Amino acid sequence: MPNSPITRREKRARLFTIIRVLKKYDAARNFIHQQNPAAVRRALEELGPTFIKAGQILSTRPDLVSPAYIAEFRKLQDNVPADAFSTVQQTFTTQTGKTIDAVFASFEHHPFASASIGQTHHATLKDGTPVVVKVQHPNVRRLVRTDLALFQIAVRMLRLTPEIGAINPAEVLSQIRSSLITEINTAIEIKNGVRFYQLNNNDGVIRVPRVYTEYSTQKILVTTAMPGKSIKDYVAQPLSTTPHLAAQQQAERRAVAQVLVQNFIKQVFHDNFFHADPHPGNILFYRVTTKDKTQHTVTPKTLTQRLAGDSTITVQKSTPLPDYRLVYLDFGMMGTLTPDLVDGMANVIIALTTGDTHEIGKAILAVCNRTGAVDEEEFYGELGSFLAPYLKLGLGQIDFPVMLYNIIALCRKNNLQVRAEITLLVKAFGSLEGIVAQLDPRLSLMDVARPFAREYLRNHFSLRRETEAGMLTLLQTLHTLPQLPTQLTRALATFNQGQARLIIKYKGQERLVDRLERIASRLSVTIILAAIILGSSLLVAGSPHSGVARLGVCGYVVALLVIGGMAGAHLRRWYHRWRHRK
Repeated sequence: MPNSPITRREKRARLFTIIRVLKKYDAARNFIHQQNPAAVRRALEELGPTFIKAGQILSTRPDLVSPAYIAEFRKLQDNVPADAFSTVQQTFTTQTGKTIDAVFASFEHHPFASASIGQTHHATLKDGTPVVVKVQHPNVRRLVRTDLALFQIAVRMLRLTPEIGAINPAEVLSQIRSSLITEINTAIEIKNGVRFYQLNNNDGVIRVPRVYTEYSTQKILVTTAMPGKSIKDYVAQPLSTTPHLAAQQQAERRAVAQVLVQNFIKQVFHDNFFHADPHPGNILFYRVTTKDKTQHTVTPKTLTQRLAGDSTITVQKSTPLPDYRLVYLDFGMMGTLTPDLVDGMANVIIALTTGDTHEIGKAILAVCNRTGAVDEEEFYGELGSFLAPYLKLGLGQIDFPVMLYNIIALCRKNNLQVRAEITLLVKAFGSLEGIVAQLDPRLSLMDVARPFAREYLRNHFSLRRETEAGMLTLLQTLHTLPQLPTQLTRALATFNQGQARLIIKYKGQERLVDRLERIASRLSVTIILAAIILGSSLLVAGSPHSGVARLGVCGYVVALLVIGGMAGAHLRRWYHRWRHRK
């Protein structure tokens, strides 16, 4: 039944419900024009799991919706009732071919959390290992498929609208669709969790829950139960009134901030696979026992070794770990970067350390897709004016959602589309920034970027390679040098014969030509209309025959219809400009 085709009756019933709720809150118009986010949030909550999850996804996408909407959508709560334990048993048996009693020594009947997609239970394996079991709601896939089908219909209808508004509904739907499909396919999260565990577990104080693939399926996820509480609880703890203890607490918080940033840099520039949603709920903090404090770990590779992909084993002195651990959770939203994009991001960071907005602009152009003609000098100038204040601020002073939203808008204005992977990366760092800024407000963006830039340049600069490249360039130049007199002679001959051409282009040339073409077209239409009206007048006034007079009247009607259409088009354009200014 869950995989059977969606019937027209199901679509119709759901569509009527959606229309009623959207009309109640005027949600469609508010969302398209990015107005009144509180009303849209209430509409999503009333429409149920798919819409709630869509809003939660959009709350992590500052490239798609405004900062006001991001703040409001973060308030979305999952008010989904838990499934009965008999339903959980049936789902587990259907998915794994095993009963709950055969796999677990104990399994709590009541979940400790129930969200839009599934609910989560505490359990214990036969060997005594405490685990967490996430079980998907049985009908959620069918509801998501129905709602996505209706979303698609709505987007096709919106394409008929002359002016969409502040956002692109087709782009929003595409991102929601891919995120929801990933969310309801637990197999993707299983694969992500296994890979992230292999790359990051035991990297210093970083811990990652193990995924039990033998018990996990498309609708079931079994992972190690990890100790600890949200890192926001650690950040919220007040400092001691004793100066000595307060200094120790502050030093520890700075160390935690450095660990988070350094591990994130490793994920991006060494693993090319990063956690795309590191908000405080997905990072736990806990203290270890006395026995665990004596554990040692091999000092991690330097950033230079990581960037170089150094796989050689070197003997390094073990160093004791501090008495705390950091845990990453939830691997449904992950980012993957290609080597080209990693190089592009490295160039952006290096350019940021110099503060040269021209170089920053060149680096940003390299990680963007061009959707039209780009005036690079104009883009550099606008970007420089925009970035100047941010380059002087610390992380705690930067509102990342607002900054990213404005950068995306600036790129779109200049016919540039930031690649989705880069947007996800910057969003992830923005989420992490919120934690880091509270742990160490003095830590600035340049403090993070500058050491990386030095090591990256040291790793990628090779005197031998640069010398070889220079020699090859010199040899190529020497090879073409004898041809220079011949080429110069040809150029002078072309000039003397009057065949040389001088092409001059100026800023805004395309827009001016386009406007002149529109003016010429309107002038031609006006002349033709004047001729029709004049000819019709002569026919009506000068001919005694009714047939000829009727032909003149027809000319009047055609002219009036064309004039009315032109006036209507002008009024529509004026109205849309007026609405846009509002």
